[in-house]
Amino acid sequence: MARSSNRFQARKNRARVREVLMREWDPIGISGVPEAVDEYDTYADKAYAMLMVERASAEAISAYLFDVATSHMGISSLGTLAERSDRTAKVLVAMRPEFETH
Repeated sequence: MARSSNRFQARKNRARVREVLMREWDPIGISGVPEAVDEYDTYADKAYAMLMVERASAEAISAYLFDVATSHMGISSLGTLAERSDRTAKVLVAMRPEFETH
């Protein structure tokens, strides 16, 4: 039963990471578009694994998000992308202790 509970909590935590990516990072500007709610799921899963399994720093998570946006999505590195990536990573790292208590 504990294993099932852990999987449920991990899913819940990943959903929260997805919400943070949508609210703080959102490089393609889809926040608020109901049809796009799962657009960042792959990135949320990786960011969650970096956060909880790899114990990555905010700097490493920020670099990952920045790389995804610039290399994979083709978003320009000009503007606020680096700042949004940094802010998002810091929010995620601040959530780590809460995720660990569940």
